Amino acid sequence: MNRFIFWALWLGFILYAFILAPPDRADTADLILRLSTGAWEGINPAIVALFNAMGIWPMVYAAVALIDGHGQKLRAWPFVLASFAVGAFALLPYLALRQPNLTFSGPSFSGARGLLLRLLESRWLGALLGVGAIALAALALLKGNWPDFWQEWQTSRFIHVMSLDFVALWLLFPVLLKDDMARRGLTQSWHPLAVLALPLVGACLYLALRPGLGVAADEAVVGG
Repeated sequence: MNRFIFWALWLGFILYAFILAPPDRADTADLILRLSTGAWEGINPAIVALFNAMGIWPMVYAAVALIDGHGQKLRAWPFVLASFAVGAFALLPYLALRQPNLTFSGPSFSGARGLLLRLLESRWLGALLGVGAIALAALALLKGNWPDFWQEWQTSRFIHVMSLDFVALWLLFPVLLKDDMARRGLTQSWHPLAVLALPLVGACLYLALRPGLGVAADEAVVGG
């Protein structure tokens, strides 16, 4: 049933983005270029914050999905890599194809702990992402022009779909969070609710505060 839900969400998201969302605008390519190169003068800070937040979300997912992929027949890294470009459009197929890891005996992990895993497991990475997320939230809330953002959301496919992508990544995070918590011996039922209460910031704080994995082997390379 979960697979059907994820595939239905993925297909619905694609159809909505290309059929029902507002039409694209002639200035979209220029806007994306300016956002990507830091030429933010004259751009609504709320849009700047949203665009940069969409760069943090794939890092957050990488820190849970690449570890989750060790327990799957299907590797997670191609989906995570694609998510840096297309967000939830890339991650929903992984969520549909993966098998929930239902059997854990405490905070254990069967896999090699190489450089990539140590980086993803680093609390400093979570803290750095958290600082970035908080800064972006402050920028949007304190400096953002929200009437203008609402107008852009109604008239620009890029802004419209990017906003929905952010919401999708926020609401889908507990799917992987539950298994990640189980690997670390975390059983508190309020943790997912606390993470969801603060969009993006909560997920980053979880990465900064979560216990480390108990790893069976300490070898060189992580396959993800």
